[in-house]
Amino acid sequence: MANLFEEFQWREMLYDSTDGLAEALAVGRVTAYIGFDPTASSLHVGSLLPVMALARLQRFGHSPIAIVGGGTGMIGDPSGKSQERTLLTREQIDKNLVGIRQQLSRFLDFDAPTNPARIVNNADWLSRFDLLGFLRDTGKYFTVNYMLQKESVNRRLESEDGISYTEFSYLLLQARDFVELFDRFGCTLQMGGSDQWGNITAGIDLIRKVRATKAHGLVMPLVTTTSGVKFGKTEAGTVWLGADRTSPFTFYQFWLNTDDRDVVRYLKYFTFLGRETIDELDATTRSAPEKREAQRVLAREVTSLLHGAEQVARAEHASALLFGEDITTLSVDDVLAVFGDVPSTELPADQLEGEGIGVVNLVAYVQLAASKSDARRLVQSGGVYVNNRRVSDPQARVTRDQAIGGRLFVLRKGQKQTHLVRLT
Repeated sequence: MANLFEEFQWREMLYDSTDGLAEALAVGRVTAYIGFDPTASSLHVGSLLPVMALARLQRFGHSPIAIVGGGTGMIGDPSGKSQERTLLTREQIDKNLVGIRQQLSRFLDFDAPTNPARIVNNADWLSRFDLLGFLRDTGKYFTVNYMLQKESVNRRLESEDGISYTEFSYLLLQARDFVELFDRFGCTLQMGGSDQWGNITAGIDLIRKVRATKAHGLVMPLVTTTSGVKFGKTEAGTVWLGADRTSPFTFYQFWLNTDDRDVVRYLKYFTFLGRETIDELDATTRSAPEKREAQRVLAREVTSLLHGAEQVARAEHASALLFGEDITTLSVDDVLAVFGDVPSTELPADQLEGEGIGVVNLVAYVQLAASKSDARRLVQSGGVYVNNRRVSDPQARVTRDQAIGGRLFVLRKGQKQTHLVRLT
C-alpha cells in the first residue's frame, strides 16, 4: 500500500472523508484521534473497528490518540440513539476508564519511539470550562440552524421524546475536543463511525474559524451482518472485549460462527492479514465453505490480538473437543479446562441415582429450553447432545455412571450453545 488512505479503501473501511485527506496522509506524519464512550468498564466488539483504525494508522507511521470521554461521557452522544442515555456519575466514569485503557493497550503501542499512542481524557479540559467562557469561546461559532441540520439532532427532533438541551450541546463539546487536541498535540484528523460525520465536521469548522487551519475527517461504515443481525449481539447478549464479561472461549466462538457472506469483510476489518492471504481465504470460502478455514483464521487472529496466543490455544482445544465424538474418557480437570468458561448449573447427584433423570427434564432444568414441552420438541428434533452424543429419544434417561468422572455432563443444544452440569 502506498499510504494509509489506500489501505482504508482496500479494507472497505472508508465510508467518507474530507477533500485532501489522501494527500495529507501521503506527505507526512498525521496525528489523528477517535473518541470512545466510557458507558461501561469494557469496550465491545462494536468498538473494535475504530480501535483497529487507530492501530493501522500507527503502523503506517502516524500518531494515534484515543480520547476516553470522561467529559462528554457525562453528557451522552445522541448519534444513533433513539432516546437519551442515563447519565453516569464521575465515579462510574473513572472506574470505566481503567478497564478501557487496559483494553486499548492490547492494540496500540504507547512506547513507540517516534509515534507513540496516547490516551487522553477530555474531562481534563471540559471540566475546567465555565459556562460563560464556553459559550463565548465555542458556542458563538455555531448557529442553531447549523446544529439542527445535523442528522443526529434531526432524527431525535422527529422522535416522540425529542432531544434535551444536554444532548443538543454534545456537538459543541466534541468540536471543542478537536480544537484542544489540535492545540496540545497538533491533531488534524478525527475518525469515527459514519454516524459521527456531523460531529466531526463541526470540529473541522471550529478549527477553521478559531485557528485558521484545515483539519480533516474520515468515517468508517457501521458494521452489520449480512443476515441483518446487529453486529456484536448474540443470543447470550453483547460480546465484550473484557475477559470478565465475555470469556476468551466465547469470544473465539463468536468469530468462528461468522457467516460465510461476512467473513472476508471481517478479515479485512479486524485483522492485520495482507491482501494475498485474505484473497486465498476468500477463494477457499467460495470453493470449500464447509472447511470454514477463513472463520478459523479470523477467530485465531482476533482472539490472539485481544487475549494472547495462550487463550487461542485453549479456545481451539475447546472447539476441537466441542464437536468430538467422545469426551467421556477425559478427566474432570481436562473438561473444566476446556469448558470452564461456559454457563453451568449445579445438580444434586442423588437425582441421578437409580434410573436417573429424564433427558427432557434435564434440558428444562438447566434452561436450555424454555419449558418441558420445548425440551421434548428439541430432543425429538435431534438438537440435544449429552457428552457430545446426540439424544433423540424423549424417554431417554441420564444416570450418574454416564457422568464424566462421576461429576460432570456436557450438554449441547444444536451446534453453538453448550452448558455444563456439575453434580453436587
